[in-house]
Amino acid sequence: MRADSLLEVYALSDCTVLKFGGTSVADAAACARVAGIVREHGGPRPVVVVSALARMTDALFACARAAADGDVAGASRRLDDQLDRHTELAQALLRPDTAAGFHEELARARSHLTGLFGRLGSRSEEAAALQDEVASFGERLSASLLAAVLAAAGLPTYAVDARRCIVTDTTYGRANPMPADTERRTRAELVPLLDASLVPVLGGYIAATQAGRTTTLGRGGSDYSAALVGAALDAREIQIWTDVSGVLTADPRVVPAARPIPRLSYAEAAELAYFGARVLHPKSIQPATDRGIPVRICNSRAPQDPGTLVDAEPDVRPGAVKAIAHKTGVTVLQVVSSRMLGAYGFLRALFEVFDRHRTEVDVVTTSEVSVSLTLEHARALPAIVSELKSLGDVSVEPDRAIVCVVGEGLRTTPGVAARIFSTIQDINVSLISQGASRVNLTFVIEEDRVREAVQQLHAAFFEREPVPVAADVATGGAAC
Repeated sequence: MRADSLLEVYALSDCTVLKFGGTSVADAAACARVAGIVREHGGPRPVVVVSALARMTDALFACARAAADGDVAGASRRLDDQLDRHTELAQALLRPDTAAGFHEELARARSHLTGLFGRLGSRSEEAAALQDEVASFGERLSASLLAAVLAAAGLPTYAVDARRCIVTDTTYGRANPMPADTERRTRAELVPLLDASLVPVLGGYIAATQAGRTTTLGRGGSDYSAALVGAALDAREIQIWTDVSGVLTADPRVVPAARPIPRLSYAEAAELAYFGARVLHPKSIQPATDRGIPVRICNSRAPQDPGTLVDAEPDVRPGAVKAIAHKTGVTVLQVVSSRMLGAYGFLRALFEVFDRHRTEVDVVTTSEVSVSLTLEHARALPAIVSELKSLGDVSVEPDRAIVCVVGEGLRTTPGVAARIFSTIQDINVSLISQGASRVNLTFVIEEDRVREAVQQLHAAFFEREPVPVAADVATGGAAC
């Protein structure tokens, strides 16, 4: 490797990506805290990724729906309420001259969005692309506002349009990044700013096609943006700042006694994110895993809490179980056919049905003559069932829930599965999946029993035995 390339890699490895969620910029006090966090935890070369203000994206989608239904005036009224929030924050946090510049940006955004509302009402064939354009303004405005707030606090910043960094395909609403193009453009945009000792501030969730058309990465995609930027820059660490002190042992809305987990492996974090842990986007771990970059989940309301460190090191907890995740709104499909017996190509034909309808399958189990699988999104269910009937007898079980018990060592620790199922022995389990991953045991139950099951499992594995003191999991002496 050339000397200048070595110097670039060394410099980029000193970069820290800090992502702030909507609750971390929800009001003036929250925005003011962000400046202290960046200064204290961002290291010598911080990059900031920010979500839209809390509730902003939901409001923009509501505006888009109203406009598509022909109520452009109603969409504009909803928009004014949200832009007024930005105005109030600017007035509270910025000097009058800086605030005036941001007010001008808000006026341009209002004009642009009003034009988009009119197009939504008359051009339904472009609805998905226009909706992404509307939704993008949440992050575009929050990035500009936060950059100005950080500058007012003495941090030299530069607002970056994330659409100049992250490149995707044209799957509007859930676009898929193109890693090579994203890395090239991200480095071209951000490295000169970092070299000039500026703090780049860019919105998460938003991207663009190679032709420059606005796309979005799916709800919760700001984590994914941070991971893509971190991977492109070969960052020292990616920090996800949210409103809880790390990944918890269970959903605190179900288990009030849930507690933060000091350390997770990449595999554990990926399983928890996919099966319902709300502090991480399901896709956010993969870019970090590919580059071996630690991910730290921190609480912007309590920045001194240690949070959760996610890295490559497996950390086996006594009893093997680290956390219990769950997902509701699940439908189970079972296809029974004697054609499976001794045949090849059956499973391919079955999964091609789901591919045609762009429907994800969560859990799969098979026997000699049947396949059972779960779907979270059942919008295309009638069409899917109709096609599957050509392969065999199809039964549908709605109102189910997935429970996922996660931990390094689950596969190799004797007695864990027995303990899990003896704990919930009064709850019927309709589907079990173990072995596909070394770190989880997944099963399906009736949705109205899921709260009870998760509470019983959490009590058995976390509340009836001493909890080991968390080790220092900081990398390079860093902490949240």
